Amino acid sequence: MGIRSNSLRHVEIRRHSIRIEGGQHLSSAGVQLARRVGATMGPFNRVVTSTLSRALETAVAMGFAVDDQTEQLSRLGAEVDSEIDAEAGFAEFGRVISKGGATGLFAVALAAQVRSLALHLPPGGSGLLVTHGGLVEAAAVGCLFDADHASWGPACGYCEGVRLAFNGDRFVSAEVLRVS
Repeated sequence: MGIRSNSLRHVEIRRHSIRIEGGQHLSSAGVQLARRVGATMGPFNRVVTSTLSRALETAVAMGFAVDDQTEQLSRLGAEVDSEIDAEAGFAEFGRVISKGGATGLFAVALAAQVRSLALHLPPGGSGLLVTHGGLVEAAAVGCLFDADHASWGPACGYCEGVRLAFNGDRFVSAEVLRVS
């Protein structure tokens, strides 16, 4: 039996846009990039960002109202930072997560948050999470641990991310979203 596409739920996890060097807010170029990318996205039933201003500003510049902000999407944390570089890419996140440790626990917690969002979407609905480098990769790998992460490529750049398809009670596929 095939998957009915109208029953699938989707969650996009995107990295924030370009920020002012050394600052917390988006640069003019970052606002322009977020606007351009946002014009190709949505609509979304629910939008959640990290608590850091650049994530909120990215969602708004993309053209989406933010429903909630959560600290869990804000930082990898010192223990994870000691195990992996946030710019390592999907395959390396998969390798490190498979070892367990702080990165594995963090990915499981992120995947639970993404799954919770997906479960609360209507059939055929979509959600957007705007977060940071490393968190996109950890969440996507955590949601689809058995996928071929090497085929997903390098770490996500600004406004890039992953669109996860959710069917029933589990994630079934991922599409890496690159910005050109």
